[in-house]
Amino acid sequence: MSSVAVLTQESFNEHRSGLLPDGAEDEDSLPTYKDAFPPLPEKPLPEGVQETGNAWTTKIKPLKSSVITQVFHVPLEERKYKDMNQFGEGDQAKVCLDIMHKTGAHLELSMAKDQGLSIMVSGKHDAVMKARKEIVSRLVLMKYYRITIFVTSDKRAVERMNIEKVYHPFITGAYNKLVGEWMQETGARINVPPPSVNKTEIVITGEKEQVALAMAKIKKIYEEKKKNATTIAVEVKKSQHKYVIGPKGNTLQEILDRTGVSVEIPPLDSSSETVILRGEPDRLGQALTEVYAKANSYTVSSVSAPSWLHRFIIGKKGQNLAKITQQMPKVHIEFTEGEDKITLEGPTKDVQIVQGQIEAVVTDLVSRMDYTEISVDPKFHRHLIGKGGANINRIKEQHKVSVRIPPDNEKSNLIRIEGDPQGVQEAKKELLELASRMENERTKDMIIEQRFHRAIIGQKGEKIKEIRDKFPEVIINFPDPTQKSDIVQLRGPRTEVEKCTKFMQKMVAEMVENSFSVSVPIFKQFHKNIIGKGGANIKKIREETNTKIDLPAENSNSEMIVITGKKANCEAAKNRILAIQKELANITEVEVSIPSKLHNSLIGSKGRFVRSIMEECGGVHIHFPTEGSGIDAVTIRGPAEEVEKAKKQLLSLAEEKQIKGHTVELRAKPEYHKFLIGKGGGNIRKVRDSTGARIIFPTADDKDQELITVIGTEEAVAEAQKELEALIKSLDNVVEDVMIVDPKHHRFFVARRGQVLRDIADEYGGVIVSFPRTGSQSDKVTLKGAKDCLEAAKKRMLEMIEDLDAQVIMECVIPQKFHRSIMGPKGSRIQQITKDHNVQIKFPDRDDQQGKYHSEYQ
Repeated sequence: MSSVAVLTQESFNEHRSGLLPDGAEDEDSLPTYKDAFPPLPEKPLPEGVQETGNAWTTKIKPLKSSVITQVFHVPLEERKYKDMNQFGEGDQAKVCLDIMHKTGAHLELSMAKDQGLSIMVSGKHDAVMKARKEIVSRLVLMKYYRITIFVTSDKRAVERMNIEKVYHPFITGAYNKLVGEWMQETGARINVPPPSVNKTEIVITGEKEQVALAMAKIKKIYEEKKKNATTIAVEVKKSQHKYVIGPKGNTLQEILDRTGVSVEIPPLDSSSETVILRGEPDRLGQALTEVYAKANSYTVSSVSAPSWLHRFIIGKKGQNLAKITQQMPKVHIEFTEGEDKITLEGPTKDVQIVQGQIEAVVTDLVSRMDYTEISVDPKFHRHLIGKGGANINRIKEQHKVSVRIPPDNEKSNLIRIEGDPQGVQEAKKELLELASRMENERTKDMIIEQRFHRAIIGQKGEKIKEIRDKFPEVIINFPDPTQKSDIVQLRGPRTEVEKCTKFMQKMVAEMVENSFSVSVPIFKQFHKNIIGKGGANIKKIREETNTKIDLPAENSNSEMIVITGKKANCEAAKNRILAIQKELANITEVEVSIPSKLHNSLIGSKGRFVRSIMEECGGVHIHFPTEGSGIDAVTIRGPAEEVEKAKKQLLSLAEEKQIKGHTVELRAKPEYHKFLIGKGGGNIRKVRDSTGARIIFPTADDKDQELITVIGTEEAVAEAQKELEALIKSLDNVVEDVMIVDPKHHRFFVARRGQVLRDIADEYGGVIVSFPRTGSQSDKVTLKGAKDCLEAAKKRMLEMIEDLDAQVIMECVIPQKFHRSIMGPKGSRIQQITKDHNVQIKFPDRDDQQGKYHSEYQ
């Protein structure tokens, strides 16, 4: 009968410290199993009869056994020592021996299938209690505090027998068959220490009768063998002991099984070669024959082979050696680096065959191969190797040799060449010539602006390849683009480096000459005329002036056309482009004299002030002379009316600056700016006209998108600031409103991912317009934003709805085969038509064969 007790955190700490809490009973007074769990009465008592002397009614302290046994189970994760290869030895075994010595209790360890550890502790009550504390503190990890204890009943017994180690094999039997049979037959557990543990004690546990029966069987075998067994000692080479032992001791077990003789091998750390055979006299002869047979069944031999030939014997990826090992898989072949021999180990006959084969290979290789070593300064090694191994791989292929260049960490001068004798000499000659040439080489740094590096390299490296082909002995290294370095390194023979340097300097000079750049402002509406039909105009200008001309993207707001090339050519191209613009429009150009010292303040930070004038005056172009030139003349170009308007504003601004103009900065959310400016600049013009101050809003390129600058006289700026702050404050007053929109018009507002709604939000201070979900029949539309912006947005939406109600739908029949050409690349043509005429055009699905399309909201 057994029970399970679980140690709690408190009791674990109690064991760790070895102290009991105050007021606890002494260990001697701890209850036994019977005390804790007294038996129930066998029969019910008659009525009116009082029970006397029953454990359930009267506390009687029962007698205790003088020897108790407890079993602890420690799961794998809670074990302090987890080395499976050292079970029964190592630190864990030492700890157990120490606990036994200190407490007088006996400990027996066993391993479960889940690698958990079972510890059986036997002895007097005090000894077991002390041992238990030691186990918890020394064999269980600190972080664990739960351990299972199996408390055995008094019927169980533990016995120990000291049997000389040499007789243990006869008790266990071959492969532990005999001891296994006894355990099955008796029901007792017999623990015989393994051969690697130098212990003589055999522990038997179980019911008392089972233990006694097992002990009798052990004693009988022991006495028989001690009386009848004799020994013979033979000398066997130490190197052959492992063949007698066999893998995991299987050969020893095999001999014991067949002959009944135990073979004793001296330990590995012993120099003794004496092997002792112990058993019945008439069986020793057979066992001795088997020992010699096993010892001589394997042999160790060696073949002389220069170490530099080893890899040729092995072959590429071990192919040559595989042919031999596949035929003789039991032979182990070992190559030791730096040694001129090959070691063979395996069955004697097989080793002899393999030895003959390898000797033949070595003889053949020595007759037709050679090697040599040359000394080259390590600083030239990587140049001999070449980029990506190009040089050395070419030499290897060409001369059919193997070349070993030592790695940098070896710091060796020796380069080894191996292969065909003639190839070795030719490769040696070429490598020495390369090394000699490198000693005469020079390294030169060229300063080339990084902006030219890509042009020199060319697309896919085409241009740099031409240079390298022209100067094959020169290595050209460009810096990594992320380093932003202008240094280009050239290395090679002195004369070749000089030639390459002059060639590249000339190339760079031409690039510098051809990299002059000028920006020409041309009104956006004239860009298509400058390009011409099919790009005819721009192509002609490029070819005749030999320049590169870049126009801004169609969807860009920029009007600048950039011309790159030689300075004279750029000026010629610029004049021709300006001439085209002048022919197409009433463009005039005037010069205004403004003191050069005022130019920077008129331009403003990143051109903010002058750009605001250009935008307000119909996109005129204002050109200031180069800073530091001392020139006062400022050029204004554009339509005559707008030029005159810009001239007045520029002169007015210059006058304000001269009389110490005042500047104030305000902040407003970017979404409010368009509303503050008003349609066509109407709102901001009113403020400027009433106050005389100039108000400048940030452009898309400005870092600070909230900054609004007011410039003018101190009075004008203060008045404008007051008006603007009032407007901004009113915009911060967010309200919500609802308007009614017929569901048939909803699609117009939400089409193209809500482009119309985004435009309303941009123009009216970020007002948020929410339409009901698709499929809903609701006509309520919610608006949320600043009160003034919301009212303006609502008014604009009502205007749009009026326009929609006045519009019609037309159907046009166009054969389907023309649909794609009408749409244009990525729908560009149809988009332009809808934009120019403010209509929506819907094409039928491809399976609609009628070929009709709808033009909506015309």
